Amino acid sequence: MIERSLGEWLAYLEQLHPSAIDMGLDRSREVARRLGLGKPAPLVITVTGTNGKGSTCAFLASLLAEQGQRVGVYSSPHLLRYNERVVLQGREASDAELCQAFAAVEVARGEISLTYFEMGTLAAFWLFERAGLDAVVLEVGLGGRLDAVNLVDADLALITSIGLDHADWLGDTRESVAFEKAGIMRASKPALCADLDPPQPLLNQALNLDTPLYLRGRDYDLSVDEQDWSWYGLDTQGRVLRLEQLPLLDLPMENAALALQAYALLPLPWSAEAIRRALRATRVTGRLDRRQVDWHGKALTLLLDVGHNPHAADYLAQRLQSRPVSGKRRAVFGLLADKDLPGVVAPLLGEVDEWAVAPLATPRSCPAQALAEHLQGLGAVVTLHPDVHAALDAQCERAAEGDEILLFGSFFCVAEALDWLARPA
Repeated sequence: MIERSLGEWLAYLEQLHPSAIDMGLDRSREVARRLGLGKPAPLVITVTGTNGKGSTCAFLASLLAEQGQRVGVYSSPHLLRYNERVVLQGREASDAELCQAFAAVEVARGEISLTYFEMGTLAAFWLFERAGLDAVVLEVGLGGRLDAVNLVDADLALITSIGLDHADWLGDTRESVAFEKAGIMRASKPALCADLDPPQPLLNQALNLDTPLYLRGRDYDLSVDEQDWSWYGLDTQGRVLRLEQLPLLDLPMENAALALQAYALLPLPWSAEAIRRALRATRVTGRLDRRQVDWHGKALTLLLDVGHNPHAADYLAQRLQSRPVSGKRRAVFGLLADKDLPGVVAPLLGEVDEWAVAPLATPRSCPAQALAEHLQGLGAVVTLHPDVHAALDAQCERAAEGDEILLFGSFFCVAEALDWLARPA
């Protein structure tokens, strides 16, 4: 057995393959065959989409666990610890478990070169098979059709939304993105799409595979009021199910509605009270994640969100509009250089009073000066800072009670905020 710490394994994986992304399943499929990997659990639910994957996976896991199901969840990226990516019955995989899995994949791969993500995905599948799970929820890393997660045939394929992101890999039209995401569908197995305007390639793929397709707005939907929300959907017999007076959630209720439709297709008890408990209990770090901060005796609200593309920014702006603050809303903002800066900023201009911009701790970061110049060109009040910690310090220092500090723009940005929150008071 190869002896390495988890940190040593991750450093090794980063330099194992000549490129960080290498779309295709042939190499991973061969290593999976050598490992003897089969289906990681009797029920496999695969989730893709431009936004909303993480919260949809979390809602699904909560709904299943509430019924006593032993659930595994694979997601990416992580915020602070790699262990966050592999969750077994509600707990993160240990360093020792991950090291054992990486060692098994390393021996099996032989001469085959795998990317960091491919190694991690195969390691997760190896751990899931050995855990005796009832169900696994798999979050696609990029696209769908050629993503390593797609090695496994999904019993349910969920598509949260279809927008433009990762154009170098998925194309620069919604049609090309939809084609890639529809690649997680399987013949005669149900597929669900939460996008209210699904492009034709997705509909064509469902037709070609004879896939029962459940669409938001046609087969299921939700309505949100000031005090609660309601949902309707279909079971496998086409009968209408309804849930009324559901609790309002901090996470996107559109994604909860998608998870509910998926759950409605499973042979599990349908209990309104159990469903309410599961939804209320669902949390995802960094997604509309509200924290209270005591800054030298001053009570402040910090809202963390990983939103980093126009679709996510639109949704974030809508949620901010629905929850006005009594004081000012101050942003801490960082973005990767390959993201759509104008598209991310535009929806939020009217919701933010003052901006603090900073570079992210990655070579892929957009320079803070470029962020500032773009915002200043739009008339925004902006200050520059050397890093996210300094930007948070500055906004907290300037803030008055009743102000809200919104930190968004990247997983990297939220990770740095979590590190900042963990500092001694």
